[in-house]
Amino acid sequence: METKKAFNIEDFDIKLNTDYVGRNFIYCEEIDSTNSFLMKDEEFQENGTVLLTEFQTKGRGRLDRTWTSAKEQNLLFSILLNKNVSLKKINLYNLTTALSIGMALENLFQLKPEMKWPNDVLVNRKKIAGILCDSVVQGKTVKKLIIGIGINVNQVSFAGKYRMPPTSIRNEVKRLISRERLLSELLNIFEENIERLKTEPEKLLDEWRDRSKLIGEKIWIIEGNRELFGLFKDVDKQGRLILQVGDKTEVISSGDLVIKK
Repeated sequence: METKKAFNIEDFDIKLNTDYVGRNFIYCEEIDSTNSFLMKDEEFQENGTVLLTEFQTKGRGRLDRTWTSAKEQNLLFSILLNKNVSLKKINLYNLTTALSIGMALENLFQLKPEMKWPNDVLVNRKKIAGILCDSVVQGKTVKKLIIGIGINVNQVSFAGKYRMPPTSIRNEVKRLISRERLLSELLNIFEENIERLKTEPEKLLDEWRDRSKLIGEKIWIIEGNRELFGLFKDVDKQGRLILQVGDKTEVISSGDLVIKK
């Protein structure tokens, strides 16, 4: 049974239908972290640059957690945006990226992804994708936004302990997946949604809400040294989580959402 195959750039490029996202495409077999490279690099700074690697030696998730992934089986990449990035909407880029991943999974595999605030995509309450955003802000200007994405594609087993049980597209649909087709579909949707974010952010939020099965459920939020338990009421226009704690309302900008069974 075939489980590993190097990424074919020609197969990816023929399906890419974007104006700028992924038009500057960098492929490497191994790197410490795609986000870290684009954050430090001064050469590859074209808006919409995509850096894809087969393996990360220092892959990161949110809150400095380690992101591990089997070589040549998944999608590990970062997208660089450095034009017209709105500081007021900075939190919405996370949700827009998650929504784009979900839409690609729906289109190609008829899966029913769920959005887990602020940066995860789930299928059957298992984590299939995660997002990490890094930014450089000067005053009120976002000089650089780097969106790191990890998607479990063809990996079938996951060693170790996880806060959220993982799954992969292959595990869900029971067949080998074309990573090239998935990446081109995702970037096509992502560029369209990033443009929509400029003019109709509320519609994008509604589409995210439609896929968030946790709204209306009791959840734990870990925010720094605080732990809060309450009802997940909604997300506001800035993408912040609104938590009902007793008779009080808490607005959470960043934190770790824990599902209680």
